[in-house]
Amino acid sequence: MGFPQPLPKERRRQADEEFQILANSWRYSSAFTNRIFFAMVDFDEGSDVFQMLNMNSAPTFINFPAKGKPKRGDTYELQVRGFSAEQIARWIADRTDVTIRVIRPPNYAGPLMLGLLLAVIGGLVYLRRSNMEFLFNKTGWAFAALCFVLAMTSGQMWNHIRGPPYAHKNPHTGHVNYIHGSSQAQFVAETHIVLLFNGGVTLGMVLLCEAATSDMDIGKRKIMCVAGIGLVVLFFSWLLSIFRSKYHGYPYSFLMS
Repeated sequence: MGFPQPLPKERRRQADEEFQILANSWRYSSAFTNRIFFAMVDFDEGSDVFQMLNMNSAPTFINFPAKGKPKRGDTYELQVRGFSAEQIARWIADRTDVTIRVIRPPNYAGPLMLGLLLAVIGGLVYLRRSNMEFLFNKTGWAFAALCFVLAMTSGQMWNHIRGPPYAHKNPHTGHVNYIHGSSQAQFVAETHIVLLFNGGVTLGMVLLCEAATSDMDIGKRKIMCVAGIGLVVLFFSWLLSIFRSKYHGYPYSFLMS
């Protein structure tokens, strides 16, 4: 297996960590054999290797079969799958029939943060134990639920599982793409954009509901109605345009292509 490097420093560090986790998982596995080997080539120090393999981007994962030259499927689709150790292990299993059980080192940051959050919540409840009406605040619970729904529908779990790059910079033109061109993948920046657009549509719907049910004077309600319609139309059009750019051949659009 080969792994060349550079990217931005943070992304290179993450890719290196995932590669090391995968290699160590196999090295210390009870099923360890000499059927596959892991190797790493530095982009700066091994430029001749990259030239020999006709590669001009990094990081790149390549499977070198025991016989013959690498085929198209032996190059890992980094932009589609991401570089998490689990995804690379599945690809290795497809190419070599060797199953690697990824074993990650213990990470105590998550439990510590959860404990800190619970301690803060417990402290607030204790300080306000004589006034617990805030627990029955429908607006607060609705806002929290809405934030959770927007985060999930924008693709945050995809980012957590696949570990995609934040965006893609074309090495030849320098142009940065924030929206992935395939419906089978996405960038981290893309999820943030979709979250913003979904939030705009939601805000527009809230304004429309308030305009229909509020006791304010008719002038303010008209302004809220116009603003709500504008937000829904604008952000929904942008959402459709993103979908069209990813799912080629989709026939519907609104205001913009």
